[in-house]
Amino acid sequence: MSEIEIAAPEAPRDCPLCPRLVAYRHENQAAHPDWFNGPVPSFGTENARLLIVGLAPGVQGANRTGRPFTGDYAGDLLYSTLIEFGFAKGTYQARSDDGLKLVDAMISNAVRCVPPQNKPTPLEAKTCLRFFSARLAALPKLTAILALGRIAHDAVLTAHEAKRSKFPFGHQANHDLGDGLRLFDSYHCSRYNTNTGRLTTPMFHAVFSDIRSYLDGK
Repeated sequence: MSEIEIAAPEAPRDCPLCPRLVAYRHENQAAHPDWFNGPVPSFGTENARLLIVGLAPGVQGANRTGRPFTGDYAGDLLYSTLIEFGFAKGTYQARSDDGLKLVDAMISNAVRCVPPQNKPTPLEAKTCLRFFSARLAALPKLTAILALGRIAHDAVLTAHEAKRSKFPFGHQANHDLGDGLRLFDSYHCSRYNTNTGRLTTPMFHAVFSDIRSYLDGK
């Protein structure tokens, strides 16, 4: 059995599993050889109680910088919120070497490679689940998970072999997954969602307020 089949928490730098994503990676490498252009590793501490789960790297965000939610608008909102609620310290400057550190938190993506049009296929999400499941298993103090969007929510449920009908996605919903683990939901902090008013800063902060209260009560 190969290392990929065994699955480490992070995908190898040249992961070959999804042909469409590999081809897109090569396109970006040719066009932007100075970008990261690879499966983006999770960011944060292995002792985190909170795991924040996104969909996939943005082409000019994490795919460029090599750090989740770094370099695009979604990161501006996410990291400022993490700092405000005590889950990060330092100054976010939209680059991987800005010195920002997470506190009691980790950020990962359900799909580790950037997909064309920011839309992984169901097969790509299923293929990458081996790394996501291994990531979950490698966090010994994990107590809360924040899913940013429905696909991230579904990935968490699939990794836990939980029925989607029992845990419906909804902004500011939260679900007891058992074994002391709670899943919190938010609309994704994308520019589209914020520009259209689907997600406002107060709405996003309300989710983190719930998470903060939950963890502080443990």
